[in-house]
Amino acid sequence: MPTPVRSIRNLGPAMEAALARVGITSAEALREIGTDAAYARLLQNGERPHFIAYYVLEMGLQGRPWNDCQGAEKARLRARFDRLKASAQPSRTPLDAALDEIGVRPASRKETS
Repeated sequence: MPTPVRSIRNLGPAMEAALARVGITSAEALREIGTDAAYARLLQNGERPHFIAYYVLEMGLQGRPWNDCQGAEKARLRARFDRLKASAQPSRTPLDAALDEIGVRPASRKETS
């Protein structure tokens, strides 16, 4: 039987639900995929980027308290997070395409082909 995501230190029902929406439904699956790939999935599926959520996930997978991330380690994680955020492209829905076609969304939100 799979172990719930919320069994991982620092992770609760909200993160468990967010990860389930992107197909990560167990602690084992999350450990296998790792922080960066899991967070990239969240971003690609429309979750708003949040650095604290990212490093809480990383600390949890290491079995450490969320607030244990400090100094140079936190700076390295911030750089990883920024790269993930910059490379993530949310999935484009039919509604997105329609809004782009009629020019409703700002240019910065539009995806490029």
